[in-house]
Amino acid sequence: MEGRTAGDETVVLPVDVKRIGDFAFKEAEKGFLGDWNIQLARDGKDATNLLQAVEKLQTSSVPVAFPTETVYGLGADATRDDAVAGIYKAKQRPADNPLIVHISSLLQLRQLLNPAWGSESNPLHGEKQDPIPKIYHLLISRFWPGPLTILLPLPSPSPLAPSVTGTLSTFGARMPSSRLALAIIHLSGLPIAAPSANASTRPSPTTAAHVLHDLSGRIELIVDGGPCDVGVESTVVDGLVEPPVVLRPGGVSIEMLRKCPGWERVEVGYRDGAETGVPRAPGMKYKHYSPTARVILVHGPLSIQLVTNYLGTGSNIGLATTETWRIHQLTTPGVPSGEPNRKAGGALNRSRVRRAIASSMHDVASNDGQCHTTAISQARANEEDEKDAKFIDVVATDLGTESATIARNLFSALRELDGQGVDVIFVEAITAIEGHAAAAVMNRLRKAAELEVQI
Repeated sequence: MEGRTAGDETVVLPVDVKRIGDFAFKEAEKGFLGDWNIQLARDGKDATNLLQAVEKLQTSSVPVAFPTETVYGLGADATRDDAVAGIYKAKQRPADNPLIVHISSLLQLRQLLNPAWGSESNPLHGEKQDPIPKIYHLLISRFWPGPLTILLPLPSPSPLAPSVTGTLSTFGARMPSSRLALAIIHLSGLPIAAPSANASTRPSPTTAAHVLHDLSGRIELIVDGGPCDVGVESTVVDGLVEPPVVLRPGGVSIEMLRKCPGWERVEVGYRDGAETGVPRAPGMKYKHYSPTARVILVHGPLSIQLVTNYLGTGSNIGLATTETWRIHQLTTPGVPSGEPNRKAGGALNRSRVRRAIASSMHDVASNDGQCHTTAISQARANEEDEKDAKFIDVVATDLGTESATIARNLFSALRELDGQGVDVIFVEAITAIEGHAAAAVMNRLRKAAELEVQI
């Protein structure tokens, strides 16, 4: 993908973070990342590509896509309304869905909250009152840089573009742990507003190829830093209310938060389905993470009866397996089967299975939390017809069994199965209720799913 264009508009520039230069980090404030610097290898191609992205962020109203440790972000100068408007335009994102502001150091964040804050000011020495609320200090010490977003009071006057926050009196801030993302933010000298770099409602992108698929021709530049490590977006917390709440689950679990003093009583403040009203954080109000194919989230065993009932007259399905599902659970005697590749994120496994006779009725739980009885059309099963109508083509991929691995592979798997042209994607729900990504995985799956089925 090196340096090529798509539709003569979108350029993909590879950047190897190990080759851009030397990072000099200054550990301060009880382990907080106070400030740092980078000495660029200016004669290298990777540094040149990096600086091209930085210049675009500083001067253009068209956003730039770049990787973080969670997903690829679509970044723009958070202080310029025309630049932020470019994000909404490229993503076709609803205007009331707030954006997270990404910073590269605590010094930058404090100066954003209080422009008079100087580089020599040290809140631990009592020189000035820290503009970062005390409730967040231990969280920052433990989880930053990393996949955690904190809600902060919007300063007055605010240096942020109004479109970053809409009508809200707060904004979300995050310091990513990706060194490439940190370098881009640091060298730009700007707070960067950056939602996920996908078309609105689509699965979040974890590779540059995903970004190119969704936004080709809508943006000018994608920084290709390889695949993302975490795979789901950051956790969003609000410590300005009592008790504190999690507004979006992500890479930091509620169990991890409760181990921090002051956060023992943190509560869940989100619903896994779409919500109403003005969203306080990204990912709360609208349908998200959805491929073109219907997604059905299944709690229980895999069976050909289940698949036939929900496939209707379609003939192609995708399977995203986690703990127990295997393709052979769909087969009947005389029909050859494959076995999913149990290496998480491995090659797609293909098979053809014989259709069952569909049940006429079936109870399903939909994302509004209610139980509905839905009429299912009879599958085509003419005993005299030996054509494809009696069979279902299956494409399967394994997400893994650990919540962190599933999170890393989830969005990529949904995109890959969707690209195979399947009619329905059946996803095996995970049974884990703990683990640093379990809640985030189920939240994303429920927002992507058209139906949630309990067997």
